Amino acid sequence: MWCIPPEQSADFVAKMEDVLDVYALPYDGNCPVICLDEKPYQLLDERRAPLPMKAGSPQKVDNEYERMGTCSVFVMCEPLSGWHHAFARERRTAVDFAHEVDWLLSKSPYKDAPKVRLVVDNLNTHVVSSLYKAFPAVKARDLARRLEFHYMPSMEVG
Repeated sequence: MWCIPPEQSADFVAKMEDVLDVYALPYDGNCPVICLDEKPYQLLDERRAPLPMKAGSPQKVDNEYERMGTCSVFVMCEPLSGWHHAFARERRTAVDFAHEVDWLLSKSPYKDAPKVRLVVDNLNTHVVSSLYKAFPAVKARDLARRLEFHYMPSMEVG
């Protein structure tokens, strides 16, 4: 939510201003702004095959489905260039997050960027320590040195 809450939260305002400042920066290929988030999805299958469309009649799809499990889709984008990437994983653990960050910094078009500004929400896995859960300390530190974390504000009441 991009508004200052009625009862101002210092944490909310500080994070909002930080992220807005990052978004206002001019494009810098040596320090791109990458937004990263994930979303859980249910994997569904049809219980009955849809009836094909015919002239004058649309395709008919039954509302019953079979649940086939879940996954998490990790999505990254660089708003100023239009670049985007999505990858589905079984879960959204700290290790999964770390592997997505590793891909970003070692295999993506940004593999040669000295620094990446990473805009993430406040999920407990979106932290540097996730890298240390997934990789040996030397690799985790090398990745961490190339990251600059920026956290989205949250509307937590408390």
